[in-house]
Amino acid sequence: MSTPHRSPRRLSLAGSALAALLTVVAVGAGDAVARVFPYGPRHRSINDLGNQFVPFHAHLWDLLHGRAEGGLLFNWQSGYGTSFLPDLGTYLASPFAVLVGLFPRADTDLAVYVVTVLKTAAAAAAMTWLLRTQRRGAWWAAGLLGASYALCGWSVIEASYNPMWLDGLIAFPLLCLTGEWALRGRRLAAAPLVVAVCWTANFYTAYMATLGAALVLLVRVALTREGVRTRAAVIGRAAGTTVLGIALAAPVLAPLFLSSGQAYPGWVREFRPVSWADLFARLLPATYSFSSPAVFVGTGTLLLAAALPFHRAVPARTRLAWAGLTAAVALSLQWAPTHLAWHLFATPNGSPYRQTFVLAGIAVIAAWAGLSAGLPGRRALAAGAGLLAAAALWAAASPLVTTWGYVLFCGGLAAAAAAWWALRHRRLALPAAAVLAAVLVGQGAATTAYGHRGKLGGLDDYPSWGRAHTARAAALAGAGGWPAYRTDPGRPALTGNDPMLLGGEGGSYYSSHTPEVFTRTMAALGAGWTSRGRNVQSIDSPVTDAVFSVGARLRPDGTVRRAEVPPLVTTRPPGAPGAYGDSPFANQELLLGARVYEDPVAPGVCRAGTEAYLWAPEYNATARLADGPAFRLNGSAPRNRAAVQPMGVSRGGSSALVFDQAAPARWALSCLDRGRLDTAVAGLRATAASSVTVGSARVRAVLPPGSTGTAVLSVPAIAGWTCNDRPAAAHLGLVAVPLDGRTTVVDCAFRPPGLLPGAAAGALALAVVLGLALARGGRQRT
Repeated sequence: MSTPHRSPRRLSLAGSALAALLTVVAVGAGDAVARVFPYGPRHRSINDLGNQFVPFHAHLWDLLHGRAEGGLLFNWQSGYGTSFLPDLGTYLASPFAVLVGLFPRADTDLAVYVVTVLKTAAAAAAMTWLLRTQRRGAWWAAGLLGASYALCGWSVIEASYNPMWLDGLIAFPLLCLTGEWALRGRRLAAAPLVVAVCWTANFYTAYMATLGAALVLLVRVALTREGVRTRAAVIGRAAGTTVLGIALAAPVLAPLFLSSGQAYPGWVREFRPVSWADLFARLLPATYSFSSPAVFVGTGTLLLAAALPFHRAVPARTRLAWAGLTAAVALSLQWAPTHLAWHLFATPNGSPYRQTFVLAGIAVIAAWAGLSAGLPGRRALAAGAGLLAAAALWAAASPLVTTWGYVLFCGGLAAAAAAWWALRHRRLALPAAAVLAAVLVGQGAATTAYGHRGKLGGLDDYPSWGRAHTARAAALAGAGGWPAYRTDPGRPALTGNDPMLLGGEGGSYYSSHTPEVFTRTMAALGAGWTSRGRNVQSIDSPVTDAVFSVGARLRPDGTVRRAEVPPLVTTRPPGAPGAYGDSPFANQELLLGARVYEDPVAPGVCRAGTEAYLWAPEYNATARLADGPAFRLNGSAPRNRAAVQPMGVSRGGSSALVFDQAAPARWALSCLDRGRLDTAVAGLRATAASSVTVGSARVRAVLPPGSTGTAVLSVPAIAGWTCNDRPAAAHLGLVAVPLDGRTTVVDCAFRPPGLLPGAAAGALALAVVLGLALARGGRQRT
């Protein structure tokens, strides 16, 4: 099936281009059939795609264009100030991410979609190049298999809304390629750079890809090298380049790992393997589930992999090795110890089969191992088809299978079997190849479209940028006054990261790195959350606005509520501040340093003229004052926590609190006296910093002479802050500096924990890589 009269490199390039083209066509066709953005009226911003990744890419756009508040180390816009380097390394470190800067900011949704498609196409091209590197064979066949890998069910259903996972889809063939270089003793200086790019782009899936690439290399060494010393040398070279590559990525990885340990704990769950019927069902096209492994890679590829054990042209040892590895990895998905090993020894939130792309890649490599040795015979094809048919029959017991899935599977299997057989006849080669490509594109498009149907029907969704976004962004820009005061995008929010998406310097923040100290502080003050505490919402309260220097807050009607607030740095009198208790209203007063709330004059009734605030964190319905509008509280514990809700100005007895559903077991009503609050704010302003200068990761404040007590920065006390050359103290969850009466300047800087050790490790690794390159260059000249 080879074409010896043409350059192998050109043939590999042609195969990679074909794979990328088929991938783009299939994904685009599937999106068009589903009528999702940008091909139809249905948006694709579901779940974390709209809630996290689009806002993060919008913030990256601002960084690239010099419009962001903060820099690479610190983000002033989210969570009242939080570390940004871990978020950068988790969500935005892919080389593809910077392409967002080429689009208008209002087209961030489109930019993320284009990046997603390009990543998928790049994975197809990388796999094709790997296949052609491992063994020579028909370039177009390698392209088909490369495209089938990129169009696997995991890619088009799960990773398509988690764009950073697609970096793992690219990383697996690239890391396998570094294994090939180690096998042949080539490119020892380039290999660590490839590893570094993969681990920097997304360490989580790169870890899985590294495990998979190690397994592939072990099989390659066993099949192609003899002798313990020779094999050990190859494995040593591969291990060395991998360690060097990870060390090169340490300036990003070290802060990221430490930040993960300081994040609010996520959902801890026990792994439960799916039934074998469900697993076999995911071999079929057009199936959907986030809780089972989407292994589908196209029936043409599946047929080759299933036929491999019966392919007589392939040495028995090779057949056993690749078929055995594929089966072993499949079994590892279902066994708890190996499941944990694949996932860094922690069952992930959401999809528990995030390593599925490695199984898909190994199945593709196994298929190529058979095909590159020659076309499978009639018996091998029949046996392989029989295995797939048996799996499909077993899958009938699963609720995941669909009629269309069976139609596409059976039709594709028959067409693929006929096409692979027809390739033996020169006259039928072109039509047969066209049939294989059509089957692949058709099944990939159908699986893509069906995945959209499942995601849009069962997951949270968030609107693409439209008039509401433009109006809110314009209002925030017009009200901005940073760093004199913060501007908060307010509630209800469009996403969990509205400050990054729309602008301002708000309290809401959603990330895998949401600091525990921030979540617990905001919860103590009455904030709501979703995603079990990692998606913290801003608090709609003039008391917390005064504490956090929020001078402008966007209202639900699009107007801006303004207030005179203290600056970012204030002082508190000497004495221990105490500790937070159960009442968010008492906690707000404790942090403010003054009593501003009063108890209801009767159960559920505030004094006329005061503002009623309801705290019912587990309540999941509407509540109202008897003469006022209803407000929705979203308190579905433990996933969601309802925020303190402003109910309006009380008119006395006619404004009694009414729960529209059964009253929750835990709730409290408190009544804000605006006069007291104004007095407290005036007191804070009188003793606050006279000037505040804010840099990308620095705050410098000049205090009145003779200030004593504690200087408090309205910034969460996350690890990494130093003030006046000492580690920062904390005051009720905020950054603080003890004052002795002589301190007139507070100079605080933020550096992500782990940055210096990571930079040192990276520098050392870079020196080693440069030494290897120079040594190799010297040997070549000699």
